[in-house]
Amino acid sequence: MLTVADAPLTLRELAGIDVSRLRGVGDRKRDALHTLGVDNVLDLLTTYPRRWVDRSNEARVADLAPGTEALVLVEVRSAHKRIGRNRRTIVEAVVGDGTGRIHVVFFNQPWRERQLTAGLQVALFGKVDTYRGGLQMANPVVDLSGDRTGRIVPIYPQSEKAQITTWELAGWVENALERCRARGVADPLPAAVRRRRGLIDREQALTTIHVPETIADKDRARRRLAFDELLRVQLVLVMRKRAMERNQVGFVHDIAGDLDGELVRRFHETLPFALTGAQQRTIAEIAADLVAAHPMHRLLQGDVGSGKTVVAVTALLAAVQAGRQGALMAPTEVLAEQHVAGVRQLLADLEVPTRGDSLFAERPLRVELLTNRVTGAERKRVLAGLADGAVDIVIGTHALIQEGVTFDQLGVVVVDEQHRFGVEQRAALRAKAGAAVPDVLVMTATPIPRTAAMTVYGDLDVSVLDELPPGRTPIITRWAGGSLLPAEAWADVRAEVAEDRQAYVVCPLIEESEKLEVASAEETYRRLERDELAGLRLGLLHGRLSSADKEATMDRFRAGELDVLVATTVIEVGVDVPNATVMVVLDADRFGIAQLHQLRGRVGRGEHASRCWLLTADLETSARVDAIVATTDGFELAEIDLELRGEGTLMSTAQKGRSDLRLASLRRDRELVVDARAAAFEIVDADPELADHPILLDELRLLLSDEDEEFLTRS
Repeated sequence: MLTVADAPLTLRELAGIDVSRLRGVGDRKRDALHTLGVDNVLDLLTTYPRRWVDRSNEARVADLAPGTEALVLVEVRSAHKRIGRNRRTIVEAVVGDGTGRIHVVFFNQPWRERQLTAGLQVALFGKVDTYRGGLQMANPVVDLSGDRTGRIVPIYPQSEKAQITTWELAGWVENALERCRARGVADPLPAAVRRRRGLIDREQALTTIHVPETIADKDRARRRLAFDELLRVQLVLVMRKRAMERNQVGFVHDIAGDLDGELVRRFHETLPFALTGAQQRTIAEIAADLVAAHPMHRLLQGDVGSGKTVVAVTALLAAVQAGRQGALMAPTEVLAEQHVAGVRQLLADLEVPTRGDSLFAERPLRVELLTNRVTGAERKRVLAGLADGAVDIVIGTHALIQEGVTFDQLGVVVVDEQHRFGVEQRAALRAKAGAAVPDVLVMTATPIPRTAAMTVYGDLDVSVLDELPPGRTPIITRWAGGSLLPAEAWADVRAEVAEDRQAYVVCPLIEESEKLEVASAEETYRRLERDELAGLRLGLLHGRLSSADKEATMDRFRAGELDVLVATTVIEVGVDVPNATVMVVLDADRFGIAQLHQLRGRVGRGEHASRCWLLTADLETSARVDAIVATTDGFELAEIDLELRGEGTLMSTAQKGRSDLRLASLRRDRELVVDARAAAFEIVDADPELADHPILLDELRLLLSDEDEEFLTRS
């Protein structure tokens, strides 16, 4: 029995009560529940229904229509078992209700023959189809219990392997709720927070989600419990963020609050274009971070071509202006080398005003490259310059965090394409700075939906570049499906080359094997050289080439010695050739929305109108391809992507599969994510260690492991 005491039950106490204490759970059922991940009463109460059936709207067999989901109350007329192809067990039954009859079939559920005896009253819920001129339901949900009709009934996830039915789960849940009633369930949320957000209390929510009187009651319960899930995640992030601000000593860069020191001012004056409003706003946000005593932890989101590099270089120059060093860490050698070329060009002839009593009023700005391809005397020269402070800005790959690399005073770190770096690598780079933690700016060209950014990157402040610089020509995206339409895409490539412009051909993504992908790229290269693009100068780029061969091919393409670059997705990030105006993506339906958007961003980087062709073998387009054709707005695409793809997991590196949020959804609950984040700041700013909220603190410890907390806050 559940112990009766004065204090309401906490989640930890519920987690301490084994399911075997419930009515009807013997050893066999306990083992079966274990396979569902249910070992205690808390596990059981947070195994929420996957849907709710409003049984006040029951249909008669005569009313059923093919293609719709329906619930019918019927009597079993007959049932028999047979063995189908591949040794599959098939149980077929005929059921009816006086207005008509329906055929029911169950695959791989041999026990249904014993269950469905003639004369038994059952409720069936499932999709209605046609079969041999009559109606049929395949694998419907079966309710053997007549007392569950006439109200809202929860349908729980069922497991054939565990052989636990939704109705058994419902019975155990109701038994657990009944036995909790004496003490009640503790609510850790301050009444004021609940009231302002119109949330019901937790005990009411836990009861109503399982046993609702109406669908509206169920919705109110779901909202409260989803809020709890989101609040726990936000509390961890906000507590860690505030602790970092309190405890980490950063550099206070002695620059003017608007970053208008001499070096930055000179840089902005040399730019051949005016900064966009979004760039100015973002630079002001970074400036405010740099003059604060705690280190900057900021995510810079910008769509393809929104001018992130200028913002990043401004932040690096702010460090140099304050007498420190800047580092930019890129995911690949090709990208690091391209950054060096681009940054050196941006900063050509920029002189650094010297500080103190130097004999020289100014000195040249020194930008160096450090990757594993920098070796010998050149590597020694760069390492010496980093150690004695002579190198102002270093751009490199993970080579920047290897042993033997030391900085004089590392002030600002920019990490490009955050999702390609391990957390440990970023931490190691920060560690290179010594006692004071450098300011960190994480750049990503993959727009992230606002709710996901607030959750997945919740310990970072977020700046968004949501404005494209003037003069950028929009990219027209077209779909060419089947076997005839691609001819237009290849004709477009030839026409652009005839105008002295260049093209990319992107080979299909083959997830199973990089080896297959390379073979596919080589085969495409040979075919195009022989057929569609015969006579043009083609180059091939893929992940298995050596770094030297990759760079040699890219150099030839940049120099205009190649007309068409046939490549795998190695060109997805950062490759910048303004003369490339057309891209053809083969088997485009194999790519995700974010990846297609990134790939498309490799064209349209110059003054000429650009096009991206999406080729698919199918004659019908897909939702992803439709989205890419419809808009070039990366943030809009990110929201569509979240809708189509689901949300992945928050607590582990696996981004596919079931979400860790059992009820809350970053897609459906956008307003709730914002609410939970505001509530987390409200609670933590008044009580940084949650000393006055012991139950809430205990729930964080119970439900979020150290690994979960680490994962949430490692950015």
